[in-house]
Amino acid sequence: MAARGTQGGLRSARGEATHGSRHTPVLLASVLEHLQPKDGAAYIDGTFGAGGYTRAILEAANCRVLAIDRDPSAIAGGADLTAAYPDRLVLRQGRFSELQDIATEASFGEVDGVVFDLGVSSMQLDEPERGFSFQSDGPLDMRMSREGPSAADLVNTLDEAELADILFHFGEERKSRAIARAIVRARKQKPLSRTFELAQVVSQVLGGRKIEGRHPATRTFQALRIAVNDELGEVAAGLAAAERLLKPGGRLVVVTFHSLEDRIVKRFLAERAGKTGGFSRHLPQAAQQRAESFRIINQRPVTPDQNETAANPRARSAKLRAGERTEAPSWPLDPSALGVPQIAR
Repeated sequence: MAARGTQGGLRSARGEATHGSRHTPVLLASVLEHLQPKDGAAYIDGTFGAGGYTRAILEAANCRVLAIDRDPSAIAGGADLTAAYPDRLVLRQGRFSELQDIATEASFGEVDGVVFDLGVSSMQLDEPERGFSFQSDGPLDMRMSREGPSAADLVNTLDEAELADILFHFGEERKSRAIARAIVRARKQKPLSRTFELAQVVSQVLGGRKIEGRHPATRTFQALRIAVNDELGEVAAGLAAAERLLKPGGRLVVVTFHSLEDRIVKRFLAERAGKTGGFSRHLPQAAQQRAESFRIINQRPVTPDQNETAANPRARSAKLRAGERTEAPSWPLDPSALGVPQIAR
């Protein structure tokens, strides 16, 4: 879970360091190195955010970019960049699962590259009214698209077992049952509607001390944010959409910031590159013999160097994985095979 950064700036789960008005995404040079932007090519930035990757791609080559974000505020914030590249940049609001439909509508057929920079953006964390962070008090919201059930809806309506499952599977919180029990007990007195209220409930359960250098509510907030936005399901859907959209030789570049995201990306590329011994117990027998649809570019994930982590300490958890599309047909999507937790709600 991302939170406000240190005095050196703000870092989000999307890896942007804020310095003045410019946002510098983590691993930017490595993203460009693996994406290899070329003149006349077409690219998709699936996580526009503050526009850092999109701007860099447009500056690296005379190419076209379709940039997508599910947050309407991010799209509105990209007006200046669109004005600077009116014939080369298309901005659209939408989810990863809508990627192919958005690309078709925007006249982007087969593309030469897709980049994802996963997680919540720094702008979202920096606005207390969005409810993503417990560093400032705000409504318990956490909705990236500002639509659908909020985090407050979840904590005040789900039963104890459902809450515990969310905290355990999406936050890897070992005290999930105790925290869920405390939430249910607290909401009987008064519905939980503010970020500070929830953080206090969690802190009381965990003793109020930092855990591995982090606020005790970190895992709970991560879990609720992931559940509210179906982040892991959307990641799996976005990877599958990218697979369908990439032309042979096209590049997929993904930057992750926590183990749940990274595990999905790693499994996706490994299975499709035949790096699982040609067998996955999660897949039907017929699918186990599918042709390899990707070649893995970097066998080990790229991580920030000391200079980058010194300038932006929260970038240290970032991992970049990349693959190159082959001519083989795309695979069907099986979220469970990629390690997406299946939680009954």
